[in-house]
Amino acid sequence: MSIETIGSSASLIKNNDAESWVKKNDLEVNKMLDYSDLKTGVNSYKDNSKTFSEFLEDSLVKVNDLQKKANESIEKLATGKSKNIHETLLMVEKADIAFKAMNQMRLKVLDAYKEVMRMQV
Repeated sequence: MSIETIGSSASLIKNNDAESWVKKNDLEVNKMLDYSDLKTGVNSYKDNSKTFSEFLEDSLVKVNDLQKKANESIEKLATGKSKNIHETLLMVEKADIAFKAMNQMRLKVLDAYKEVMRMQV
């Protein structure tokens, strides 16, 4: 159930240099939208030192950790070390939701890449 290709995904992300393209086109990467102010209707920006590739890599690691924890809880339930089926089901559902969200994010990134490649310069 765990993701086996984190190393290859991380190397793919690190090999593609978007930072030089951003600098060349004078874009501001360090300003991210703060969604905590959406209740008041005010958009504010805050500095964030993480790059997009670091964010993706961290997300992959977190999803993989959730998958591993779900596997461990299933093994504990199957071997009789744990009798709490509710906790096991919650771990499995949390891992499933995280994996589905990561897959949707992957699809959106691929769609954006294809759209950029279709643009005429």
